[in-house]
Amino acid sequence: MKHNPGFLKLVERAKRTIKECTSADVKDRLGRREPFHFIDVREDEEFVRDRAKGARHIGRGILERDIESLIPDKQDDIVLYCGGGYRSALAAESLGQMGYTNVRSMDGGIRAWREAGYPLEQGSERKD
Repeated sequence: MKHNPGFLKLVERAKRTIKECTSADVKDRLGRREPFHFIDVREDEEFVRDRAKGARHIGRGILERDIESLIPDKQDDIVLYCGGGYRSALAAESLGQMGYTNVRSMDGGIRAWREAGYPLEQGSERKD
């Protein structure tokens, strides 16, 4: 996908202020059953098509509106991802501005997850 220059400039600026991690980091943490919130911020239809196994959906369009109800502790460990790591970088920046202190964006997003051959889920969100 070709992104517009203004969008890329915003992402570049956000990436200078946020923390990032790799898909391998996340996969390892899931394997060790470390407690953290693994959040897919993509659009609803993207999430239903496929998602990283174990991820929860809070779409980018409602993230800032709903995050405090869904994750009230602003010190909780949160990893966000999107399609390629751009929207999640912007989302991580927003959560930081809201006072969340332990937020990371998964660099490469679901694309990196798929390329690594990590487990995927499909369909509507699973219920725990």
